[in-house]
Amino acid sequence: MDSLKVKAIKLRKAGYSYSMIKNKTGISKSTLSNWLATIPFIPNEEVLKKIGKAKLKSSLFKQNQKMAEVVEMRAIAAKELGQLTKRDLWLLGIGLYLGEGTKSFELVRIVNSDPQIIKIAMKWFREMCGLVDENFNPFVHAYPDNDIREAMNYWSKVTGVPIKQFGRTQIDTRNNKVATKRKSLPYGTLHLHIRSCGKKEFGRRLHRRIMGWIDSATKQI
Repeated sequence: MDSLKVKAIKLRKAGYSYSMIKNKTGISKSTLSNWLATIPFIPNEEVLKKIGKAKLKSSLFKQNQKMAEVVEMRAIAAKELGQLTKRDLWLLGIGLYLGEGTKSFELVRIVNSDPQIIKIAMKWFREMCGLVDENFNPFVHAYPDNDIREAMNYWSKVTGVPIKQFGRTQIDTRNNKVATKRKSLPYGTLHLHIRSCGKKEFGRRLHRRIMGWIDSATKQI
């Protein structure tokens, strides 16, 4: 599991508020809300002193309401969705590529900073496109505050692709980007690039095939 996520979970279980966890880890409140939504919040002494009992009582009531609803709605959603079929995975991947994939230059690539998106993409490429491990040539788009080695180790674990197979890391040094991205993307963004390895069906033909799937799907909506 993501080391930052593990740290955030430990801090929450230790009774820290989202704001305090954000200050300690640099993780945004929106991400924390997603990660920690189902973890009971029992405030520690530090939180009690900082917030005050009256304000905390109201906050806890709202938090418990939210947590109960999240658990309920996730259970309902899981039942509604049921078991994914192979076709479901195919369509899920088409939608993912439509949103996150490279459409130009006939390059097959999905770019994202969310490990779950990357894992879905890996499964889709393998099971629906017929790719094998050697076809994956990912590289990291990092920021000045990222630990490059840590980022590469992280994405290697997420993808199952060895570091020696990664392309050269790109470091974004644009000043207008640093302020907004600092600490918000601790492992940068992964560019999941596909190489043909000499097989035509995994090069431009694969890109044209994917774009054909997208075109056929969108025309029917």
